[in-house]
Amino acid sequence: MLMKKLILQINENKFVINLRQNKTAELIKKALPINSQVQKWGDEIFFNTNITIPLENHARDVVKLGEIAYWTEGSAIAIGYGKTPVSRGDEIRLIGPCNIWADATFKRSDFKNINAGDQINLKWE
Repeated sequence: MLMKKLILQINENKFVINLRQNKTAELIKKALPINSQVQKWGDEIFFNTNITIPLENHARDVVKLGEIAYWTEGSAIAIGYGKTPVSRGDEIRLIGPCNIWADATFKRSDFKNINAGDQINLKWE
């Protein structure tokens, strides 16, 4: 039996998402599929989920490339891939503390042709 993979699709780009073991990952998994539109803020994309998830103890605002966050105040999934308006130095800093709920193998160049308004989907495949 083949296991389903969680896929993030932005335009023609598909990324395999690896869930972490936490409450945020469980709640997002229950809400799938999620279809939305890309929004951008510096070198970060985010998209609305219409789910409400509380801030977890492990929440943080500085992330590594490949970590996928949930921004509780905006009900949005956030993926930082470079500097944002609040970054210090070369760090990837999100707007505020976010729950880190998944990981993926991203390269910064994966995001160069992604624009605000593009379709984004998170679904099992």
